[in-house]
Amino acid sequence: MILIHLIFGDEQMTTPIDVFIPAIEKDLATLPHVIDAVRKYVRHPIHEIIIVAPRKQRIVDLCTKKGCRFVNEDTVLPITKKDIHYQSKTWDRSGWLYQQLLKLGGDKVCSSKYYLVIDADTVLIRPHTFKTGDKTVFYCRNWSQPEYFNTYKKLMGKSRASKRSFVTHYMLFEKAKVKHLKQAIESKHNTSWYSAIIRSMNKSKQFAFSEFETYGNFLYSSEPGRMVLKQANNKSLHTSFSQISPSKMSSLQQKYRSVSFHERKGYSKASKVRPK
Repeated sequence: MILIHLIFGDEQMTTPIDVFIPAIEKDLATLPHVIDAVRKYVRHPIHEIIIVAPRKQRIVDLCTKKGCRFVNEDTVLPITKKDIHYQSKTWDRSGWLYQQLLKLGGDKVCSSKYYLVIDADTVLIRPHTFKTGDKTVFYCRNWSQPEYFNTYKKLMGKSRASKRSFVTHYMLFEKAKVKHLKQAIESKHNTSWYSAIIRSMNKSKQFAFSEFETYGNFLYSSEPGRMVLKQANNKSLHTSFSQISPSKMSSLQQKYRSVSFHERKGYSKASKVRPK
């Protein structure tokens, strides 16, 4: 267990958080850097870093090496990836959707009141704070996929509340509020929250649901005053983290808070790699 007390300004962060990282084998190139950066740049005491993934020996070994808890992804939800059919003749997004549902299932896995979800291809490169007083900090961007909000309206019965996008590859979730969101979905649709999400999507669209947009707008619709929205300043790179020189990293840190290493080709059925 990692428990680090960090002091910044005149505020001591004494409430530990968990870190929840869904991953698959293709993420092993970036995952060690994601873990190291979380420990370096998250300005909160970390109780536990949890890697949720298929039971693959290389992933289990990395968890042992890095002092993380491994959780078999098949044990988180009542369904597994095999139960999700979200694909066309040319693309398969089943795994991508599954990892979003896993994040919303994190309240069953994490023991801390808050858990930070971060994608396994996104590396923090500057300090991050996710709580300031009784407010939660959300890192945002200015654009999103319109279909995310079509699904949100079907799911929640109302339009998006925020003009900013919450899709920035990491977010602090509060377990009680995740539970409240799922209860609201189940009450409206008279079925399990994950079934309601899947049924509300237009599955002919490649980008039809966002867990970050859904949770962020759910909170913003009722308590925007308890949310602090900051620009994420995330940079997508088409290289490997190990190829970034110290001078290049220094330059990136002047403009960005995080860098992501997306492999969009993984969504194609021509690829043998399972998409996230």
